[in-house]
Amino acid sequence: MIPDLPANPLSIELTLRHRRLWWHTEEQDEDPERWDVSADVWRLDVCPDDLRHVGDMAFAAADLFRDRDLLEAAALGRWVQDFLVEAVALDERRLHPELGEWIGPGPERFVIVRRVEITPDWRGHGMGAALLAGALRAMSRSARLAVCSPAPSDFAGEGVDATGAELDAARAGAALERIGFWRWRGVYVVDLREQALLDARKDLTDRWWPDGDRT
Repeated sequence: MIPDLPANPLSIELTLRHRRLWWHTEEQDEDPERWDVSADVWRLDVCPDDLRHVGDMAFAAADLFRDRDLLEAAALGRWVQDFLVEAVALDERRLHPELGEWIGPGPERFVIVRRVEITPDWRGHGMGAALLAGALRAMSRSARLAVCSPAPSDFAGEGVDATGAELDAARAGAALERIGFWRWRGVYVVDLREQALLDARKDLTDRWWPDGDRT
């Protein structure tokens, strides 16, 4: 049975926007880069107008082997700084052998998943993980891997106690694992060419693709 959703999820399109100051024209001016992703039902499909917006994501993209000053490092955030200390050998421009074994070649950049938020009417159907997987595959043209570190503090807020926040963080981690992320020293990591990022769409396409039209 097809679940009750505001519209066919196969009609959702992703808009990726890169924000930077107009006068930041040199490569070193913008590290990390800020990327915003909006997920919306495209205008040709039937959907109530107030439900067309499905969700938002926020990424940062940065060089893997950049020797950063204190200001640049602070822009990454503490957990990302700690990850890079363990994951990257700057002088040899290589990943830790444990990561290098599982992360294939690609551009010497990585993506930091900052935020994934799905609107209430679209929640509970696996949309967040599937849309995140699609957006990360789009970023694979310019980066090698992605990292994420969901923490209870990310989910704390009005009406959410400490136990609830911990459960939400655990659910987020489980969703990441379903699309190919794996934990390395406390941080979730994925190769942006990982097949699981493509496979994440299978459940939705199997349920929503029109019968007899799929090749």
